[in-house]
Amino acid sequence: MITGNKGEWSEIYALFKLLGDKKLQSGDENFEKIENLVYPILRILRTETNGDFEYSIDDDIVLISGSDEVLRIPISEFKEKATFLLNSIKSNTERTFSVPEIEEFMQSINCISLKASSSAKTDITIVVHDQRTGQQPTLGFSIKSQLGSPSTLLNAGKTTNFCFKVSNFKPENINKINTISTKSKIKDRILKIKELGGVFEFSNTENQIFSNNLVLIDSSLPKILSKLVFNFYSDSKTKIKELVDEIEIQNPLNFDTSNHHQFYTYKIKRFLTDVALGMMPSKVWTGEYDATGGYLVVKGNGEILCYHIYNKNEFENYLINNTKLETASSTRHDFGELFKKNGELFFKLNLQIRFLK
Repeated sequence: MITGNKGEWSEIYALFKLLGDKKLQSGDENFEKIENLVYPILRILRTETNGDFEYSIDDDIVLISGSDEVLRIPISEFKEKATFLLNSIKSNTERTFSVPEIEEFMQSINCISLKASSSAKTDITIVVHDQRTGQQPTLGFSIKSQLGSPSTLLNAGKTTNFCFKVSNFKPENINKINTISTKSKIKDRILKIKELGGVFEFSNTENQIFSNNLVLIDSSLPKILSKLVFNFYSDSKTKIKELVDEIEIQNPLNFDTSNHHQFYTYKIKRFLTDVALGMMPSKVWTGEYDATGGYLVVKGNGEILCYHIYNKNEFENYLINNTKLETASSTRHDFGELFKKNGELFFKLNLQIRFLK
């Protein structure tokens, strides 16, 4: 029996729904349709453990090829199963669950697993007809579902720690800081360090590969992200858009803003886009995207919106307006305590990014 969480079942729902709709509908930063921006779907490609399969749309029939026989399934059947699966996902209260009726249909169309075998960022591969260029590109999309818990954009790890040097602080007060165990202990520890005269200065990212990845995207990114992270742990703001607006005003890197250039917003948008489409902190980033199409968002009402990297502005605005920073486990990722290194004091903070919904 196949079991999965709401996010995993959403991938199967997306397959059924897109075949039933026969099109990709573009969305804006507010999760509304862009009515005149639609991509007709020609084929959906899926790799299973038992082979490669192609779901081709021919009028009101889906042709499924890749095995010894070519299956012909009415579009109406995919629409019906999509509606049934959507209701099952929305009504289920278990962390993981099975949907026997859908599993039976999946097996009949050579779809035997919840997640297709694919590259790290690509959940579904679609061949579309681009009406503006007349081309038929093959595009890999990452699927983000609002039917379950909000998914992460950038997962926390020791790789995403930022190290700050703490000066003008008496070493005998280290234990006083590290034993603060309030609910908001990281914020309270920072406030106490400042109260006792401590001064924070960004030193480095803990992981050199992550640091080099950031510099590859933009040489200013390590410092900009360190400021973003520090402000997050020092204040009550969590949304990336609000945090970026704040550092636009603070201008910690002293950019020339006499002509109102949005330096920080532009650079953070580039960072978010590269994270969304392939960059991982622990792997050397070459700038080549895994998810060559962009994102598909399954909304709470079952509607699917496409955020295509062809439509760069909409995609970047979607990312910056719909993400937030959050605090991961400080014990697991080893941050949030004062420590000595080569006779100097340091304090690490961690970066994790999650979608708002």
